[in-house]
Amino acid sequence: MPISPSSTAPVGAVTARLMFLFLFLLLLFCGTICTAMIVPFMSYFLVRGVGYEPWIISVYAGMAISLTLVANRQFARRIDAGARVFPLVGLAAAGFVCAAGALALLPALWVVLTAGVIGFGISSSAVSTMFSLGGSLAERHKVERVRFNAHMRATTSTAWMIGPAVTFLIADGIGLRAVFVMAVAVSMVWIGLWWFTLPRDITAMPGRAPAQDSSGQTAVASQGVWLAAGFVFCLSSAHSLTFSALPIFYVEEVGLPGYAPGFAFSIKTFVEVIAIFSTPWVIARIGMWRALLAVSGLAVVTIQLLAAVQSFPQMLAGAALEGLYYGFYASLGISYVQSFAPATPARATAMYWNMLMVSGVMAGPAVGLIAQAYDFQTVIRCASGVAVVAAAVLIVGRPRSPA
Repeated sequence: MPISPSSTAPVGAVTARLMFLFLFLLLLFCGTICTAMIVPFMSYFLVRGVGYEPWIISVYAGMAISLTLVANRQFARRIDAGARVFPLVGLAAAGFVCAAGALALLPALWVVLTAGVIGFGISSSAVSTMFSLGGSLAERHKVERVRFNAHMRATTSTAWMIGPAVTFLIADGIGLRAVFVMAVAVSMVWIGLWWFTLPRDITAMPGRAPAQDSSGQTAVASQGVWLAAGFVFCLSSAHSLTFSALPIFYVEEVGLPGYAPGFAFSIKTFVEVIAIFSTPWVIARIGMWRALLAVSGLAVVTIQLLAAVQSFPQMLAGAALEGLYYGFYASLGISYVQSFAPATPARATAMYWNMLMVSGVMAGPAVGLIAQAYDFQTVIRCASGVAVVAAAVLIVGRPRSPA
């Protein structure tokens, strides 16, 4: 689905707009691929590389994601106040370089819990910052917001298709330390694109204040957006639990080779991209709410199948199903939350990303504690139960006129 600015604009202006949007997506891709190389690898590194018990995953995840949550909130406040986005993206990139560089030099636990937490925690804010800016850019360049959201989602999914696969291939073929060396090299490209492509004075337009009325519609919309955010929180929690547990489950408990998690991530994200670009067709035929209900059911079944994986082909089939449900969810989720707050899309978008972050904060410690008490397969089975809760919240929050 092409990005098509207004056809009445001069050819040169259209070309310039398309080039700028392409460079913006490329910058988003590089920033996301850096994150994708590290996030799924850290739990594997802490258990296999540093040699600690699974509970340490909870400590690292809780600290890093909590810092990301704080950074997202502070960055969002500055963006809504009209601050320039250029230094915020640069700070995130610098944090990643410092953390990856420190671990490349000294891959020890105390470095993970200091430089790793601070650097990777701040760098993870780059994606939400870019999405906040992307919505504004779509409006300025006369591109449909939902369509550009799909392009940004597809860009991030493509990065996730490549990043983990490269990471686990390097870890299995060269060594765990080499992953951080490669991460530093890739982040240099990220910094180069940030410096040369993102305008120094670019800002995101603040959202509009919600219209007040005496009919109670504002209160109903507020309740609806919170229930929609609750659904996002639950299904994101289910995904975060499986996301953190699967790499170690595949290698330690199933006995698959070290490169297997990377292949699984690649298959998952490849199918994600296909699902993302299929969402307009799905919405047109069954509606957004019904599509999300079907996605929730698929998530419950898929996560149970992932917990039952015993071979490499089964892992690939499970990864494809995971990519199918998560691709539809990733594309529909943000639009579903925004549909309850059409007058304040920025607030709804911030709430969406905050739910993702909070779900990550809570899922991280849960993975470590459950795996410590039982095993990683149990973590995955618990995630399926959380997906059932997500479906229940979605049913309770069904809009009066289904989206």
